[in-house]
Amino acid sequence: QVQVVESGGGQVQPGGSLNLSCVISGRSLDDYAIGWFRQAPGKEREAVLCTSSLDGTTYVADSVKGRFTISRDNSKNTIWLQMKTLKFEDTAVYYCAARRHRICGGLGSPPDFSSWGQGTQVTVSS
Repeated sequence: QVQVVESGGGQVQPGGSLNLSCVISGRSLDDYAIGWFRQAPGKEREAVLCTSSLDGTTYVADSVKGRFTISRDNSKNTIWLQMKTLKFEDTAVYYCAARRHRICGGLGSPPDFSSWGQGTQVTVSS
């Protein structure tokens, strides 16, 4: 069973930047496609990005395209979500999730991912 732990959330002003990290333990990061999701109060959990370990293909939601990017270090079993030009509507709990396949095939939806972190709060406010 793989464990997933996110960190790096916090409060930032509009236009600011924040980096989240996701550490996988129990198995190799290279065995998994990794997704980032977020959930704002009163809303459903939505997919933000998914990155494949097989070929590095990354799918990005339109709402964050050009602002959010992903990087990974398989030797550290860590993925980073780099968020810039943050907006009020980016406020949410952000979750990292692992899918027991090496490819995403798209952004995916929560049932596609078997292992989840506890979430980290990102608040964009002035």
